[in-house]
Amino acid sequence: MNTAALPLALALAALAGPAAADEAACWYENGVVVVTAEVAGFVGDYILDTGQAATQLAETQALELGYVEPAVTGEVRLAGLRLPARPVQVADLDVRTGLFPTPIAGVIGADVLKDHVLDVTFAPCRVRLSSPGRAPRFAGARLPLAWAEGRPVALAGAADGPTALRGPFVVSTGLDAPVRLSEALAAAPGAEKPAELLPYGVLRPRLAAVSFGDVLLADVPAGLMKPEPDAVAGALGAPVLARWRLRFDFPGGALGLAPAP
Repeated sequence: MNTAALPLALALAALAGPAAADEAACWYENGVVVVTAEVAGFVGDYILDTGQAATQLAETQALELGYVEPAVTGEVRLAGLRLPARPVQVADLDVRTGLFPTPIAGVIGADVLKDHVLDVTFAPCRVRLSSPGRAPRFAGARLPLAWAEGRPVALAGAADGPTALRGPFVVSTGLDAPVRLSEALAAAPGAEKPAELLPYGVLRPRLAAVSFGDVLLADVPAGLMKPEPDAVAGALGAPVLARWRLRFDFPGGALGLAPAP
């Protein structure tokens, strides 16, 4: 054993520190937040996606537990909270999770989170779930938070130079791009493979600007998404959201933005 390395290892461990009882360590990888949780009896690593309406368990993990139905009901354990009898979809997540070096067991969606206050810090990565009225004090700006098809939305803007739009954007900690715009509002003329502009595609044309809260971001990699019946303008992903400490006060209808540590 290299004893010279031991003090440094211990110092780093002390710096990281254990997560509190109602919070969990997470990591920020491939542009999304990942956290260890238990869903319907399977303990594993899950994408934490505020922008997805339904919680999902990957088919491979579901088969390990003997599930063959397209949906199950099970307990969800996350950040010290135990949430019994939650509906869980069984889904093929290979396209979404293929770039991760370790298996992703599923996705924690907004259906599990919506009755709580969710705090997300990206560096160091931590998530905290609190019951309404029991969340710690949060000092930061507050934006109105509404719902569209079971997902939280907030006002944001985008511009390509001569043209600008402003509207409701899904706020997603599990989106695979900094920003996506609805095909009803945007296009990428000349793209040889238009399908690669859509979710999990590799093309990232750039937007001149994206505005959210009081921040204006320039030259932002972007993509497209299919038009939806709720008429959202697009979605904001973690590469944009990581500029803040976030508080999703779902019961209170507000999104808190505080400077990132």
